[in-house]
Amino acid sequence: MPHVITSLCLRDGGCQTVCPVECIVAGKPEDQWPLYYIDADTCIDCGACVPECPWAAIFPEDEVPSAYTAKGGEKLSQPKGTADFSEIYDGKNHNGEAVHLEGTKTLAAGETVDLTPDIAVNIKFFKEGPGYKAA
Repeated sequence: MPHVITSLCLRDGGCQTVCPVECIVAGKPEDQWPLYYIDADTCIDCGACVPECPWAAIFPEDEVPSAYTAKGGEKLSQPKGTADFSEIYDGKNHNGEAVHLEGTKTLAAGETVDLTPDIAVNIKFFKEGPGYKAA
């Protein structure tokens, strides 16, 4: 069962650095594909990426929460222009490089969100989007 990076991702990139099979890629363009994505066909399910994520955004596919309860302050990221995702996130990745995302929102303590739609987005990135590789 491959892992999935959910919309809790704020592009730290540490996950990509530790992946032994190089199956994690940064979405481009960032305004349309703001997360990092895991190629399910290449992922060996080692879990090395999970502890590297400072946002706790990575889950085994069968454990992506349908009712994630926020501690408060977590951010969700979506493509720029997505309704209710109007905050701008400016931070730094694990290399100290600037990260700028224009489609985020901050979760309140106790707020519950369904992260399972991120599974389909990850699949779409590799089947139809910029992560697609012709056979």
